[in-house]
Amino acid sequence: MTARLLVLDAATETLHLGLTVDGRQLLRALPGGARASAALLPGLLDLLREGGIELAQLDAIGFGRGPGAFTGVRAACAVTQGLAFGAALPVLALDTLLAVAEDARQQGAVGDVWVAVDARMGEAYAAHFRHDGVRWLELAAPALHDPAALACHIAADSEMPAVAGSSLLAHAHAWADVRTPCWPHATPRAAALLALALAAWARGEGLDAAQALPLYVRDKVAQTTAERGAARAQAAALADTERPA
Repeated sequence: MTARLLVLDAATETLHLGLTVDGRQLLRALPGGARASAALLPGLLDLLREGGIELAQLDAIGFGRGPGAFTGVRAACAVTQGLAFGAALPVLALDTLLAVAEDARQQGAVGDVWVAVDARMGEAYAAHFRHDGVRWLELAAPALHDPAALACHIAADSEMPAVAGSSLLAHAHAWADVRTPCWPHATPRAAALLALALAAWARGEGLDAAQALPLYVRDKVAQTTAERGAARAQAAALADTERPA
């Protein structure tokens, strides 16, 4: 029997929920953002009702740990912990950026994928992944980037990696000169989350509910204008050193 898994991600403006049970997949995309906290639990319970399964009958709960919107990521972790503790279930920590890469792969992207997601304040959460035909490999861990500097770095890469994520639209000017395949509408959809959760479950990566913790890559939610300017200048200087002579 295939694993019975519930998945959720609230790190973006859309709340993505999914359930796989008895070979069926039920998928949801609901308004997120500021409404994620209120919509998350009712949405999950409705999904379980439609799937005809009780929470305690699940094998695990997979959650998007971020990086992403602080409030949404925190809500996803809190709800996952509460449900998992109550039903004595393990949890599966899913990287939100990797889910974006998987969504792009399901849309047709192949090989290397840089994921760049709008992080507000003129920045992007980004990471680099490669799919080897069986599983995803992490080439660059999730971090905060200046979109223009990151775009310059990718444009100079002879491997021509694909780029996926909302930064392509939110920071369109920064990506204007990038000629690699782009997937601007890739997002951590439920089908992608379920694919990652099933793979993680098969590898035995279930965790105790207490480990349903967020992945933060921004130390401060707010920066001063001077701090943001200094960060951009540093990123631009780094990009200059990476440009081919």
